[in-house]
Amino acid sequence: MSREHGPVDQGRLLTALGIEGRLLAEAVHAAPAEAPVPACPGWTIAEVARHVGSLYRMVRRRLADGRSPDDWPRDPEPGQSLQGFLVAGLSDLLDELAAHDPEERADTWWPADRTYGFWRRRMLHETVVHRVDVEQAAGADPRGVPDDVAIDGIDEVLTLWFGQKLPMLGLTGTKAGSVGVRAGAHSWIARAGPDTTEAWRCSAEEAEAADDVVTAKPAQLYLWLWGRASLTAVTVRGVHDQAAQLWALLRLATR
Repeated sequence: MSREHGPVDQGRLLTALGIEGRLLAEAVHAAPAEAPVPACPGWTIAEVARHVGSLYRMVRRRLADGRSPDDWPRDPEPGQSLQGFLVAGLSDLLDELAAHDPEERADTWWPADRTYGFWRRRMLHETVVHRVDVEQAAGADPRGVPDDVAIDGIDEVLTLWFGQKLPMLGLTGTKAGSVGVRAGAHSWIARAGPDTTEAWRCSAEEAEAADDVVTAKPAQLYLWLWGRASLTAVTVRGVHDQAAQLWALLRLATR
């Protein structure tokens, strides 16, 4: 079995998922349910809450059944609040994930990581991004993203969504080139063009030699890659066309 390890300890990922899930539920409880979510055109806060609560239940069933389920609860039960829907789904998912070693085999959609650890990581970042969505929609300044969580999320969005999801969708760039991505002591290369879409961890020297180089503090870079921060949240050195292509391709991969 091939295992694609991320840069953060699996125990930390599980703990962070619990923290972020509770923060999301609190944000949903405090916000107007029908407020539009700028980062998800056409969605309200209520729809974001249903989406995440539904995903918690889908993943738990997928882990239990060993395959992608045909059906699962997608809406709160009668009388159940959106906050309660999120908390209940999160609790059951955390129990399922904690009951298994992160290296134990599980059904996933990434060939490089078919383990329980994949879902610890995937659901953490799903939760963080939508927690930010709800806070932004409510007009509040989003709580920060811890540096280690942000670094792990940068790695995931590049290696999983850019390097794996785009090829699965048959999407490529129009102009061949590379982007060096740097946050703190961590560096990556993202390469795209008509014939290739790939990303990997690299040395600072390799990242600096790319066509464009994008740098920022970990949380800013994380949110920029997910389309939750403005274009000015990062510094781009180079001709900018490869960085713009990276950002545009990620919007297609993560929509």
